[in-house]
Parts: sequence; structure tokens; C-alpha cells
Amino acid sequence: MSTASSSSTNQKVAVFDFGAQYGQLIARRVRDLNVYSEIVPCDITADEVREMAPAAIILSGGPASVNAKDAPRVDPAIYELGVPILGFCYGHQVTSVTLGGSVYHPEVGEYGPATLHVTGGQLFAGTPADQTVWMSHFDAVKDVPAGFTVVASTDVCPVAAMECPERKIYTTQFHPEVKHTEFGNQMLKNFLFDICDLEPNWTMDNLVETLTADFREKVGSDRVILALSGGVDSSVVAALGARAVGKQMTCVFVNHGLLRKGEPEQVEDVFTKQFDVDFIHVHAEERYAKLLDGVTDPEQKRRIIGTQFWEEFFAVAQQLDGVKYLAQGTIYPDIIESGARKTGGKAATIKSHHNLIPFPEGVHFDL
Repeated sequence: MSTASSSSTNQKVAVFDFGAQYGQLIARRVRDLNVYSEIVPCDITADEVREMAPAAIILSGGPASVNAKDAPRVDPAIYELGVPILGFCYGHQVTSVTLGGSVYHPEVGEYGPATLHVTGGQLFAGTPADQTVWMSHFDAVKDVPAGFTVVASTDVCPVAAMECPERKIYTTQFHPEVKHTEFGNQMLKNFLFDICDLEPNWTMDNLVETLTADFREKVGSDRVILALSGGVDSSVVAALGARAVGKQMTCVFVNHGLLRKGEPEQVEDVFTKQFDVDFIHVHAEERYAKLLDGVTDPEQKRRIIGTQFWEEFFAVAQQLDGVKYLAQGTIYPDIIESGARKTGGKAATIKSHHNLIPFPEGVHFDL
């Protein structure tokens, strides 16, 4: 899931997403090590990070040149919070320029496997002096910030890794999160367990129980409405909501006529017989058929479907009394593909998703 309450864990890793679709892989690698992780937009403020209270921060890679005019930046105050930071690729470069170093465009870049020469550093504990890593960059760090030490290099990249243990900041030009970096998992372990002193005690099982309790606590005695598409994301939230608040939640299922044969009937059967929630089936098949008639562009189709979805949903919502909350489920790939960010887009849109299109003007629910 894309979000979780700050009470879901006492040990949270915030993964800053710089728009290269690496963020979700990094989050997965951290969770595979039994530590909870959550993706956040790269332009999150230091105050927001302080409120989030992560135990560690990981800065992802990104497609931009850090020297470009419109390149994503990070709030410099984040480096002053005392939270351990690990940066990969773009995260390595943005750390350098933010803290007073420099990044340049060398004559030769690196793409694919490279031999890393390690000269020290806490991040590389338990790994050999020469090892294979995965590189994907043209820009490179030229001058490291004051207080930083170069701890690894390749034949092409003199600053393949740098660190400042006093400030608990560690960055690499290569990608430890991909399987092609042979000791990448060990580096993540070194960061999470030795440098950050975290415990590998998070599992999906305790997340379900915690999210259900958080759902119940947040809603209290109020009512909640859910736009149920029948897909994985909204269905999971519907199941959690049913466990948490039962008939305080109304599921609105908009049938646009584009699902598989028998699927609308299956959705209705599941959420009327297996879960104790109010269920409203909106038959919008004919309206959608008229809107989509003659439309061939896939992105235009998705936008029409999404816009009409919300129109159908909010037409029902306005007829319900006392609804305070909107429950919404969004999986990470939807967020990344849509180029969506909490405070402004950074990544290119691969394709739009209906559950990420903004609410109509004048409509408000607490999420």
C-alpha cells in the first residue's frame, strides 16, 4: 500500500522518490529485510520529515541531471535532522551539490556492471575490496562536501562512494538495491542494522492488524465512503475497512462496463456476502459506452474513464448523509506510473490511473 500511519511501526525508513521508478524497488528491499519502509516525494520538507519521525532516510536514483535547471532538489535542512541518510545514484549526486560539493559531466559514463574498488567505510563492512556493482550514470561527483571521505571508486568513477560517519550520511554512485550489485543486500543490512541500529521485526502480518486498528481509531463513530473499483488496491482497503468499522463504511462500485465477463457480479457477491458493509452498485455502462465511442487514444480513454468514475461516485456521495471520510487505496506502481507526487509532479506520466485524478472542485473528505 502507498501509505501507512506513523503509528504502524516504531522503526520506519523513508524512501525519497526522485522519479526514476527505483523507489518502489528500494522500499521492497528494505521490507524484505523485515524493516518497514514508506515512499515519500523527494520535495518533502524537513518539518514534514520531522513529523513523520523516520529512523532512517534513503535517497533514490532519478532520471534527471542534478545540474539541470529544473532538477529535483531536497530540502537542505533534512541533512541537519540527525537521521541517518543513505543515497544511491541521483541521491549520491544531490547530496554532494546540496552540501557544498560538485557534480560534473565526464567524457565517459557507466552503464551496467562495474568493478568497485573499496578502500574502507562502514557501508562496506563484510564485503571484499573488489566487487561487482551496477552503474547507470553519466554525471558524477567531482568534489566531495567538507567532512566527507571517498571510500570506493571504479576505473571510470573516482567517487563511487563517500561517507561522513559523524553526520551518518552515506552515498553511492551505484545501485545497491538491484540484484546485479553482488553485495548490495549486505550494504543495506550494514546501513539498517549496524549504522541505524534497527531491528528486523516488521512483517506484513502485523501491518494488517495495525492498519485495521489505525482505521478504526481514525474513523471513530463517523461514516466513511469508499470508491470500490474491484481492483486489488480498493478491494484491500475495503476489506480492512470492513474489519475495522463494518457498516459505518459504504462501498460505491461504479460499473463502467469494461470489466471481464462476470466480474461485476463477483465484486457484488464478495462485498455483500463476505463483508459486512453497505454496498451500492452504480450501473454506468451505457454512459461510458457513449463517452468512449470513437475514442482510440489509450491515454485519452483512461482520462475519460477516470473523470467519469469520479462524477458517478460523487453523485452518489452527495446523496449520503454524515459521511466524513473517504477511504482510498493506491498501490505504489499506480503512483509511479501516474507521475504523481504529494507536492508536485517530478516523474513523467507513463499512464494515468482513475484513483489518482483530483477530486471535483468544492468536494472535500478527510482521507
